[in-house]
Amino acid sequence: MTVRHNYDQELEQLRQSLLDMGTAVGSAIDDAVVSLARGDIELARKVMAFDDEIDQMEVGIEDKCMVLIARQQPMARDLRIIGTGLKITTDLERMGDHAYDIAKITLGLANQPLIKPLVDIPRMAQMAQKMLKDALDAYTTLDIPLAEQVCLNDDEVDDLYYQVFRELLTYMMEDPKTITQATQLIFVARYLERIADHATNIAEWTIYLVTGQRRRKK
Repeated sequence: MTVRHNYDQELEQLRQSLLDMGTAVGSAIDDAVVSLARGDIELARKVMAFDDEIDQMEVGIEDKCMVLIARQQPMARDLRIIGTGLKITTDLERMGDHAYDIAKITLGLANQPLIKPLVDIPRMAQMAQKMLKDALDAYTTLDIPLAEQVCLNDDEVDDLYYQVFRELLTYMMEDPKTITQATQLIFVARYLERIADHATNIAEWTIYLVTGQRRRKK
């Protein structure tokens, strides 16, 4: 009984580590978009520096998973818990990379007035961050309906991405001087769309954790 109790504690520590990493990634995404909207170079640099810490979190979680597999030789649902942890940490690390990419664009656009006020890009960021929070909540509570809702919400982010793309393309066609900055802003929107995709992946892995079945979005 003591062995199982200790094992359950280790699985709980793994879950908490994933939630801590998710919180850190969510903050990085928020700071990256704020740095862009405000032209805040110092905040952008902070996001880029923090990416190393997110990477270290990923390594730490991977190590925990490998130790659990090697020492406990888990079967069935326990193995799904550990395998899901490995998959989720990969998605979180890639989200952190995209936050880094957005912050890097902030540096590249330093001292340039924005060609338009940022409205839809912050909206995309808010939607993607909510998807991340909901995906992690679904993972914590094993809430399949919430996980499925995250998957559905991804379509809204996709629609907003294409709206941003079309609007910025119009700017480029009307004034070639905007091409460089508009292209960078399209990249930002694309990174946010990919962050939403990774949140969807986390939701899908949660569904797999509960049901043992993979469910891919259409």
